[in-house]
Amino acid sequence: MRITTGVPGFDALVDGGILKDRLYVISGPPGSGKTTFCSQFVTQGAIDGETTLFLTLHESEDEIVSDMGNYEFGFDRAVESGHVKVLNVFDSEAQRLLSSSSRSSGEFLSNVDNLANQLVAFVESRGVDRLVIDSTMLLEYYFSDDLNALVKFLTKLKRANATVLLISEMTDPTSYTDGHYLAHGVIFMHNYLESGGMTRGVQIIKMRGTQIDCDIRPVEFTETGLRVDPDDKVQV
Repeated sequence: MRITTGVPGFDALVDGGILKDRLYVISGPPGSGKTTFCSQFVTQGAIDGETTLFLTLHESEDEIVSDMGNYEFGFDRAVESGHVKVLNVFDSEAQRLLSSSSRSSGEFLSNVDNLANQLVAFVESRGVDRLVIDSTMLLEYYFSDDLNALVKFLTKLKRANATVLLISEMTDPTSYTDGHYLAHGVIFMHNYLESGGMTRGVQIIKMRGTQIDCDIRPVEFTETGLRVDPDDKVQV
C-alpha cells in the first residue's frame, strides 16, 4: 500500500506515494527543507485520519509549531486539534509517555536499546501510523560511546508498524552512512548557492519496491510549504 507524502509533486516521482510501514531517511544540508518535508508528511497523515507523531531530539513543540506556522499546509492547526503530537524526547512528558508504554525496566535513555524499545512500544500501543524523528545527529551525539548505536536503533525501529521518516544532517549525498544502508528509502535534499541565488532540489537515492531515477528535481518553498516540479531537472 502506498501513502501520499503531502508534498505536492513528490509522489509523482515514487509511483504515487511511498510504501506504508517502512523506514525512510531524509538527508541534506541545513536549510534544504528536510523538516518542512517531514512536517507536511505528518500533517497529511492527520488529514487522512492517521495518528502521527513528530519526535524531536533538540526542538520544543512551540519552536516547531512557530516555524511551520509560517506555511499554510496546516501543521499548527493539526497540532492544536491533537491529530499531530510533537514530543521532545528529553522533556519530562515524553519520558513519562514513552516509559509508560514500555515493558522494559531501567532508567529512561540509559542506553540506545532502551530508547528504541520504549519508542517501538509507544508506537504500537498508541497506534501511531506516521512517525518523524529529528535527527540522527543528536542520536549519535547522546550515544557516542556506542559505536553501533544507530544500527541498533534503526534495526529495532524497522519492526514498528509505522511509516518512519528519519532526518539526517549531511552535505555529501555520496557519503553513505549505516542509516542509508538500513533504510528502505533515502531522499536527499539539495541546495546550491549560485550567482542567481539559491537553487533547491530533491533526489531519490534509493527506494525499495519502486522504480525511480536519480535525477535532481527542482524544489521551491511556497506559502503552502515545499513543492516539487517532477517534470523538470536541476542542471548541475
